[in-house]
Amino acid sequence: MNAILKNTLYCGLAALLVLGLSRCTDKFAELNTNKTKLTTLGATEYPYLFSKAQSASSYPFDKYQVAQNLFADLYAQYYATTATYFPSDRYVVRMDWLTAHWYQPYTQVVPQLKTLLDQTDKASPENALASIMWVYTFHRVTDYYGPIPYFKAGEPAFSVPYDAQDKIYDDFFKRLDAATAVLKTKTSAKPYNTFDLIYGGDVPKWIKFANTLRLRLALRISKVDPARAKTEAEAAVAGGVMTDTADDALMVKTLNGDDFNGLAGISVWNEFRMSASSESLLKGYDDPRIGVYFQPASGTKTYEGLRNGLLPAQLNQPANSNDNNSNIGERWVKGAGSAWDSQKTTPQDIMHASEAYLLRAEGALNGWTMGGTAQALYEKGIEMSMKQWGITDAAKVAAYVSSTKTPVAPGDALNSPALSNIPVKWGSTEAVQREQIGTQKWLALFPDGMEAWAEFRRSRYPKLYPIANSDNADLPSGTFIRRIPFLDLEKQTNGDAVKAAESLLNGPDKASTPLWWDKNK
Repeated sequence: MNAILKNTLYCGLAALLVLGLSRCTDKFAELNTNKTKLTTLGATEYPYLFSKAQSASSYPFDKYQVAQNLFADLYAQYYATTATYFPSDRYVVRMDWLTAHWYQPYTQVVPQLKTLLDQTDKASPENALASIMWVYTFHRVTDYYGPIPYFKAGEPAFSVPYDAQDKIYDDFFKRLDAATAVLKTKTSAKPYNTFDLIYGGDVPKWIKFANTLRLRLALRISKVDPARAKTEAEAAVAGGVMTDTADDALMVKTLNGDDFNGLAGISVWNEFRMSASSESLLKGYDDPRIGVYFQPASGTKTYEGLRNGLLPAQLNQPANSNDNNSNIGERWVKGAGSAWDSQKTTPQDIMHASEAYLLRAEGALNGWTMGGTAQALYEKGIEMSMKQWGITDAAKVAAYVSSTKTPVAPGDALNSPALSNIPVKWGSTEAVQREQIGTQKWLALFPDGMEAWAEFRRSRYPKLYPIANSDNADLPSGTFIRRIPFLDLEKQTNGDAVKAAESLLNGPDKASTPLWWDKNK
């Protein structure tokens, strides 16, 4: 990011120098103006900026794999890699790959949103939506690394300071509160209209989205700042969160260059398959979502997964091949064997009502006012997740909610045990209930590995398998990765700021150091 800011400044200084030396050229401005490019930005261009920021916030096809799939998606254990040349599943942190995760928000999202935030009326719905997208984008950045450049992001400077995560989260809550206050006075407006890729300018739905995001972030800090978490969660629920699939946030992309569903785009490459954790839960619960999330393996005609962190020699064993393990479902890819057809126009999953209910269920267990009992909200969350994926048979959903089936052992060469012994049916102790909520939330969040990894670190649910092999000396066998260390590129181009940021961590700049809100031992 810093290198790009430097280049911007260099270009600006060079332009001023040339201008100073060319005063005798009366037509300099005319000769040096590209008539095919925008030279000023106004209200006409604002919708385009918002659309660009939204699209970039969820990572396009050419960035998705190295920004999310090879890191958060694997750390959340939705999938395991089957490619022998990808060491990230064994906790090798490839800094060169992670630049895609870092640059995308700072160069493709921040400039657009900062322009909108600076140039639109603070009391306008356009400004409010830009602020909400700012929070959505940055919570996915800070939850990778911890301290990040935040308050000075997008400002031209040779060195951009990092900010502490607690200060960043404080700003998240303030922004969401202010944005919803504005939107409540503009419910009939249509900000950005059809250029809004999520809701088409539907303000009431944006209010629910913002409050659900606020609720998500409140639960995230519930172990480190329970009083603030309670206040923010109760305010979010009182303000109105998602309650039905009609409220779900889906980003509709089109086949425009590289702007399409990233997960669908990489699914044809046959480099990852269902994880053993997914298999243990989905098969054990006889979960009807298994046929939506995954497809039967082409070689076995059954649903099969493999452990995360397998060595190349283990991946070369037939049982761990692509043909003998399940690719993701037909919503993202269709076909058999090597003839996969990517469903590039499939909408990107951003946030769903099912998550809102499960967050409220956990909040109710905490003693917060969530508008229902923990059990009722838990069961409604499951029902809403089923509905989200097209499973609407009431009898089938009721049978699942009351099921006493438990996760199963995947039957692999490592003799992996069942992940847990908890059923779906609401338990009798708080410990079991918390695990049930966390497990069902993980299932409902699919395929959002970024959020699932964050929630696993925060809650330690569901219980996941330790990776089979770790090639990271900071993460010995039996431990889980806690964060992404500060990037080498930032150390090279923004070194003083990175060095200062180390003091904002809960330990050394390593993958084993927990984030501010991660209070697990």
